[in-house]
Amino acid sequence: MLPQIVLSLFCSFLSFHLVLSRSLLSQSYQVLEVSATLQQAVEVLSAESKTSEYGQLVTSSSSSPSPSPSSFSLSLHPRSSLLKSIHNHNYTSLTLSRLARDSSRVNSLNSHHQLTLSGFSRSDFKPVYDTVVQPEDLQSPVTSGTRQGSGEYFTRIGVGQPVKEFYMVIDTGSDISWLQCEPCHDCYQQIDPVFNPSGSSTYKALTCQAPQCTSLEVSACRTDTCLYQVSYGDGSYTVGDFVTETVSFGSSGSVPNVALGCGHENEGLFIGAAGLLGLGGGSLSLPSQIKATSFSYCLVDRDANSASTLEFNSARPGDSVLAPLLTNSRIGTFFYVGLTGLSVGGQMLQIPTSTFEIDRNGRGGIIVDSGTAVTRLQTEAYNALRDTFVKLSQHLPSSSSFSLFDTCYDLSSMTKVSVPTVAFHFSGGKTLQLHPNNYLIPVDSGGKFCLAFAANSGSLSIIGNIQQQGTRVSYDLANKVVGFSPNKC
Repeated sequence: MLPQIVLSLFCSFLSFHLVLSRSLLSQSYQVLEVSATLQQAVEVLSAESKTSEYGQLVTSSSSSPSPSPSSFSLSLHPRSSLLKSIHNHNYTSLTLSRLARDSSRVNSLNSHHQLTLSGFSRSDFKPVYDTVVQPEDLQSPVTSGTRQGSGEYFTRIGVGQPVKEFYMVIDTGSDISWLQCEPCHDCYQQIDPVFNPSGSSTYKALTCQAPQCTSLEVSACRTDTCLYQVSYGDGSYTVGDFVTETVSFGSSGSVPNVALGCGHENEGLFIGAAGLLGLGGGSLSLPSQIKATSFSYCLVDRDANSASTLEFNSARPGDSVLAPLLTNSRIGTFFYVGLTGLSVGGQMLQIPTSTFEIDRNGRGGIIVDSGTAVTRLQTEAYNALRDTFVKLSQHLPSSSSFSLFDTCYDLSSMTKVSVPTVAFHFSGGKTLQLHPNNYLIPVDSGGKFCLAFAANSGSLSIIGNIQQQGTRVSYDLANKVVGFSPNKC
C-alpha cells in the first residue's frame, strides 16, 4: 500500500512540476512566425508606389482656426508602402540602406547630446556677418534643430491657403518642422510638387526679432527676414526662410501661424517626403505650437502596406503600460523615460540601475525616438542582453553577423520557432513585453534573422522604432507619462 501512495505522490509532484515548467517556459519563450515574416519581406519589394493615396483626416473638432486642444488624427505610413525603392534589388540591400540611414541618425543624436552637454551655447554657433547673408553662407559645426531623420514613417499634412498637402517624415527627436519651397535652388526628389509660397495667402516671413526666430539654435538675418539652417551628422542640411503658415489636418481642422522652415536648399536622406514634422519637446515643435496636451502614434511593420494614425489630444488606450516621462534640464527636445532594467527569457539582466538614469550633468538616460530604427543601449547593457539571449537560444542555428548586428540566426528551414522573451521594465513596476517581431528581424529574404539591438558608445540610450512597431505610443505631456499599448494600430 505504501509504495502505491509514494507512487501517487510522485506522479502528483511530476504533474505539478511539468505544469510549472510549462508556465515558466511560456513566460520565457514565445513563437516567432518565420514564414509569415519572410513572405512580407518578399512582398515589400514588389509593392507599387502609392503616390496618389493618402488617409483622410478624422477629427472631433470644428473648423475653428483657434489653437484649442482639439483632437486631430492623421494617417501614418511606412516608407515602403509609399515608395517602391528602385535602388534596392533585394531585401538585403534594402536592409543595408535602412541601417545606413539609421547609423547616420544615431551619430547625429550622439553629436547633439555630447555638444549640448559640453557647455556650448546657441550663440557659439551663430556665424558673424559683415555683409548681406546668402543662404549658402549659413554654416554650423553641430547637429542642430532638426536631427537626421531616417524617414521610415510619413504622415500627410496640409500647408497654406488654399491647402496643399504633403507627405512629411515624423520625428520625435527634433523640434523644427520644414518643407522644400520654391524657388528650389538645390532640392532632392519628393512625391508631391514642391510648395510654392507665392500661391498661399497665409504665408508670412518672420522678422529677425520675432520670438520664433530668436528661439532657433542657428539663424541669421537678411533684410530683416529670419533665415534658418538645420544640419546633420552625415552632411545633410536644409536652409531657407523661417516663416509662419497655416497647417491643416485634412479638410476639417487647421491651426494658423505655425512657425516652420521654408527650405530653398536641401540635401539629405529624406527622398520622397516634402520635409520633416518635428514632434519633439521644444517650444518650436508642432505639439508645442498647437498647444497639444498629448499626441500618439502607432507604427505598423516597416514592411507593411497598411497605415495607422498620428493623433493629437486623443485619450490613450486604457491598457497602456505607463512609463514616467522624464525631463533633462540640459536638453528639452528628447523624450526621456524612466527605465529600470531589461529582462530576457524572464531573467532580469544584471545592469547597474544608474545605466538608464540622467545624471546631474545631463548625461545618460534613455529616450523614445520615432526616427531611430534599432534600439541602442550602452555597451555594458547591450552585452548583457546579447549574451543572455545567445545563452537561451542555443537551440537556434547561428549565422554570421550582418552590418551592425552581431547576433544572427539561420531560420530558413523553419516555419515557426520558439525564441526567448525580451521585456522593458519601467519605473513604477510596469513591464512591456515585446513581440518577437520587435527584436528578431529578417535581414534578407532567405531566412537570416538578427537580434535588432546594438551598442551605443555614447552615454545616451535610445528605444527605436523597430521595438515600437505594432504598439500605440502615447506621449501624455500634461501628466508626464509615456504609454505603450500593444496591438493598437
